[in-house]
Amino acid sequence: MSITITAADVNKLRQQTGAGIMDCRAALQETNGDFEAAIDFLRKKGQKVAAKRSDRDAKEGVVVAKTSNDGKYGIVLNLTSETDFVAKNEDFVNLALSFSQTAVDNNVPDLETFKSTQMNGISVQDKIMETVSKIGEKIDITSLDRLNSECVVAYNHAGYRVAVLVALNQPMGDAIVQAGKDVAMQIAAMNPIAVDPAAVPAATIDREKAIIIEQMKADPKMTGKTEDMLSKIADGKINAYFKENTLLAQPFVKDGSKTVAEYLKSINNDLTVTAFSRLNIG
Repeated sequence: MSITITAADVNKLRQQTGAGIMDCRAALQETNGDFEAAIDFLRKKGQKVAAKRSDRDAKEGVVVAKTSNDGKYGIVLNLTSETDFVAKNEDFVNLALSFSQTAVDNNVPDLETFKSTQMNGISVQDKIMETVSKIGEKIDITSLDRLNSECVVAYNHAGYRVAVLVALNQPMGDAIVQAGKDVAMQIAAMNPIAVDPAAVPAATIDREKAIIIEQMKADPKMTGKTEDMLSKIADGKINAYFKENTLLAQPFVKDGSKTVAEYLKSINNDLTVTAFSRLNIG
C-alpha cells in the first residue's frame, strides 16, 4: 500500500540531509515515508555527511552586524558552525558577510523570511545546506535581529565574535554615527541588559531582588531585620544593579566621569539610544 508523500515531508527530509527535492521525494517513496529508512537510502546515494550531522549542535561560528546605506535599519545575524576551525576559515567568514549583505539588500524582517530569500539563484536555506554537504560540518543561521530608527549603527569586534547594532533617535550625520560607534563598543564591552531601567523586564527585577534578599538573610549583620526592611534595602541595591547593567546609566568607557546618557547629551542634547542588539560567540 503506497502512502502520500507531502511537500512538508520532503522539506523536512531535505533540511535534515541537504539532499535535493527530487532525491528526497524518491527516498520517501522508496521507503513508504519512513524517515530513518529514507535517510539510510540517501546515505547510500552519497548524502551521508548532511544526514550524519543533522542532530549535531552548532556551538561555534561568527556574528555579523550590517546596516543599510541610509542608516535607517540594520541586521545582526549569527552563522554557527560545529568547530572553531571552520569558524575561522576565510570562506566561512565571507559566507557570513554575504548573508548579512543579502539580508540588508532585501530588507528582511525576520529569520524565517531571510532563509527563503534568494541569493545567487538559490534560497539562503539551500545555500546553507549546499555548504553543509561541501564542508562536512553542520552550519546554520540561528538568529537574526533587526532594528529600525532614525540612525542605526553597526559594530563588529575583531574576529566577528561580538556584533552590535545600536539605534539612535537622531538622523544620521558624522557626529551621530561616531557617537553610535562609541556606544556600540560600550555595549560590546559591558554587555548591558537593557537601555534603561524602564526597559528591564519586571521578571528580571523580581529575580534580582529575590536574590539580594536571600543574600541578606544569610548575612549575620542583617539578623533581626524585618521582611519590609530587607525589601527596602533590596530596592536600594537594585538601583546599584541598574547603574551597572543598564546602558544609559553605565559609566562611559572612554570617559568614566560621564554616564553614557551624559556622553550622548554632550553630542546632541536630545540624542539617546532607543534600542540595541548584541550577539556574541561563546
